Amino acid sequence: MNLIQEDWATQLEEDQDAVILDVRTEDEYNEGIIDSAINIDIHKAQDFVEAIEALDKDKNYYVYCRSGARSEKACEIMNKLGIENVFNLTGGIMGWDGEVVSP
Repeated sequence: MNLIQEDWATQLEEDQDAVILDVRTEDEYNEGIIDSAINIDIHKAQDFVEAIEALDKDKNYYVYCRSGARSEKACEIMNKLGIENVFNLTGGIMGWDGEVVSP
């Protein structure tokens, strides 16, 4: 579930069923994202759960936040809600060496 940046990025690039999730706040999201990321704020508890339940459970989710802590929690919640293939970016976007784009 927890992957270092190199493994996370490599696996993501090769994955045809990949979806990138940014679980930071809207303000953090607006500061810059990993390209194609969808924002679902983990701090909005019930909205977060409802948004996760609406996701395609057959996809593979690459999840990140600022430092990796919230996204790790998000991955645990996603597993409990029936999404098996979730991958947390260890170190979050703070440790991301790749491109960051405007949403």
